[in-house]
Amino acid sequence: MNATKQQIPARRKAISVESVAAPFRWLARHQAGPGLLFFCLAMVALSVLAGANLSPSVRLYVAGEIASQEVTADRDLLVEDVQGTRARRDQVAQLQPAVFDLSREPVTALRQRVHEIFLAVNHADPAEQEQLRWQLAEALGTEITERTINVLASEELQTLVTTRALPWLESRLAEGVSADTRIVLQFKGGVLLRDLATGSETLRSDLQNLHDLRSVVSELSQNLKNETKASLAVRRTAVLLLSPLLSPTLTLNREATDARVAEMTAAVEPVFYRIQKGEVVVRQGERVSREHQMKLQALWARKGEKVHLATVAGVLLTSLLLGAGMLFSPSGRMGSAVRQKDLFFVALLLLVFALMSKGLTLLGQRVLEQGASLTPEVLAFAFPVAGAAGLAALIFSARRYCVTGLLLAFFCTVLAGGGLPLFMFYFLGAMWNTWLVTRAQTRQDVVWSTLPLCAGQLLIWLGATALGGHVDPAAMAWGVLAVAVNAMLSLLLLFALSPIIELCLGYTTRFRLMELMNLEQPLLQDLMVAVPGTYHHSLIVSNMVEAGAKAIGANSLLCKVAALYHDIGKLSRPEYFIENQFGGRNKHDKLAPSMSALILTSHVKKGVELAQQHRLGQEIVDIIGQHHGARVIRYFYQKAVNQGENPREQDYQYPGPRPQTREAAIVMLADAVEASSRTLVDPTPARIKGHIDTIVKGIFAEGQLDESELTFKDLHKLGENFHRILTGLFHQRIGYPDAAKPGQPDRSPDRDAPKCGEKGAEKCPDKNGDKASDKSGKTVEKNGGNGDAPNPVCPVCPPPCPDTATTAPCPVCDEPQPPMPCCYGTLDGGNGDGPVKTDAPVNAPAGTSANARANTPPDTPPDTPGDTPESAAAEAGAKPSKPV
Repeated sequence: MNATKQQIPARRKAISVESVAAPFRWLARHQAGPGLLFFCLAMVALSVLAGANLSPSVRLYVAGEIASQEVTADRDLLVEDVQGTRARRDQVAQLQPAVFDLSREPVTALRQRVHEIFLAVNHADPAEQEQLRWQLAEALGTEITERTINVLASEELQTLVTTRALPWLESRLAEGVSADTRIVLQFKGGVLLRDLATGSETLRSDLQNLHDLRSVVSELSQNLKNETKASLAVRRTAVLLLSPLLSPTLTLNREATDARVAEMTAAVEPVFYRIQKGEVVVRQGERVSREHQMKLQALWARKGEKVHLATVAGVLLTSLLLGAGMLFSPSGRMGSAVRQKDLFFVALLLLVFALMSKGLTLLGQRVLEQGASLTPEVLAFAFPVAGAAGLAALIFSARRYCVTGLLLAFFCTVLAGGGLPLFMFYFLGAMWNTWLVTRAQTRQDVVWSTLPLCAGQLLIWLGATALGGHVDPAAMAWGVLAVAVNAMLSLLLLFALSPIIELCLGYTTRFRLMELMNLEQPLLQDLMVAVPGTYHHSLIVSNMVEAGAKAIGANSLLCKVAALYHDIGKLSRPEYFIENQFGGRNKHDKLAPSMSALILTSHVKKGVELAQQHRLGQEIVDIIGQHHGARVIRYFYQKAVNQGENPREQDYQYPGPRPQTREAAIVMLADAVEASSRTLVDPTPARIKGHIDTIVKGIFAEGQLDESELTFKDLHKLGENFHRILTGLFHQRIGYPDAAKPGQPDRSPDRDAPKCGEKGAEKCPDKNGDKASDKSGKTVEKNGGNGDAPNPVCPVCPPPCPDTATTAPCPVCDEPQPPMPCCYGTLDGGNGDGPVKTDAPVNAPAGTSANARANTPPDTPPDTPGDTPESAAAEAGAKPSKPV
């Protein structure tokens, strides 16, 4: 338990160290350095430029003056009409209902005061009659006579007041009674009655029906007259008693009313004058009005800001977020490494085209001030952002040229002062041009793509213009002309700048790749003439990688060209690779395993040197250096072990590095699969499928794909496409007999051939197709096919003789020297069989154990032609086949 507790802090410390080190490893993978710094500085510079005020100052005129020159708005602007806004708010304030508090206390106080007066009158001493009269006069505010006191003391009046008058008054007061009706009538929007007891609010817009104290007293007198049979003296005394005791139940709450008015006026939208970019604010010779003056003041205030910091911050943050797409893949994983020159190129592209967009905007404003009909919007639609995106499509993969196009559209729109319609036109036009460029096979195809580019951009322009909410028929002709100019300039930029980029930055563009694919290239001619076996192998690999790259969305053109040149290093020593030996003596028979491994691994270094010498491009150079990764040549390594040596794996390992990109990993897989497929005995579709899975899983298990971007889904798609290509390559054909003429015997090749078991017959295949019988009936294993296996000396045949015609035949194969493939066993790459077990393996050292002898491989690698020295069976760890 204590040990577990001690491990927890250590784990937390390890996690913290890992989290700190992760960003540094991430930057190191992307080669962050001067390129990333320059890219970020370019973003900052363009953001500052977007917020800077570079337009000339606005001439300010006062209302009543005559404008000496025309003033045009250089941006969209909203100018607040202060007087109009104030008028709207005053109108809202006047219509805002006033808040009146409705209180129940006056009702309770009225009943209590009446009750106190009745008690005083009923219990008054006759000697104190005068004092009582004086007190009532003070309380009621009127002269009280003795007769009035006698009426107050009467039962008739008290009954009338308590049963009739008070209930009626209480109901009236509960509805709300103000002190004076004029207080309520001044609020035209009505009044809001807020009940202090319950907190409820009632809006009363019929202010004429609200009562005040005077109307209540009048109604009370009329009600007593109509509803009761009391005498006039009693009714007058009741009114005299109650009217001074009445208090209003509605009181104006000034504080609450002001708060409501302030809240409502704050919600009122200000009145704005909308100034559109390019709008003439005041014309030359025109008298300036108050409205003109407000607009000019707003433009002048905007011009006073040298740098708008909010704009700078917004543009910088947005651009950095968009630029992060250069480093990450759509799935969220870290993308392939970005080189410093990639960041330099993107930054330069953004700087050049963004500055050109800003300059074009300033030029359009000057032209508009001169009274020309050409507006800045038309010039903005003629700016060739699509051509810049096409340049990126010649170099980068789909993800990165899409991000580059997005950044170009964003910065050019911001610096041109455009809105969403202009941004959509730039971005969609850029994506349309990249689609056309990536599907062009020659420069002539790019020229012909001008027509679809112009048509597509015209549709995009129509959609973007409609998105802006208004379509000016008068500007349609200018818009069509601007789109046509945009397409032509995009094409010219593509042809003018692509050679400069290739020369200065060392990029291999699509045009260069298509030129390298031409069979008239010197290196391909040398491959075709000097090493035809390697050339044929490269052609098949190129078809495989092209199909696989298209399936997973990689750069298929780069893969195809790299596959054509991946084995050019074999031009230095072609005779040491079995696909170029054509059945002759294998030179590895007389070499030590370490020397053979050194010769095989050297073709990678030689290939890199030749690629750099012929300027094939850094992308192809990298793939040539990575197409074997850091794999170990297991065949010669095992051969050295069997000879009693103690070899190091580093001495039998390719220099690497491992594939860093998807394209390099695809070439590696296709190269290994195609080379090892030559050992298949019976290449049926099922065996080809199993063989491909074995090779791919073996390479993956070795960790050769760890630094590439390939996923399991990608590997599955690659395997399916490799299987399709190889199945078509190893298709079956039927034998065509010679057409025998009438009267002549059939001369087909199989007619006079001895049958199996007859004298002079060739090997007899068994039902499995994996073994053959010689003339003596002995069973021997067939060669894995196509001459890819090594040619060790047959242990039964006599030494070879230069004169094969006089050499004694082999007692096993009954063939003249040199010995035929039937004399020895080889690897069967089709079903995972390992090296052949022989009773007396060639070159087996003395004292070798039975198990070691059982797994002893032949002297030379069967897959030397394809640079895959270990067989498919050795990679998969399969069991050896039966002995010869």
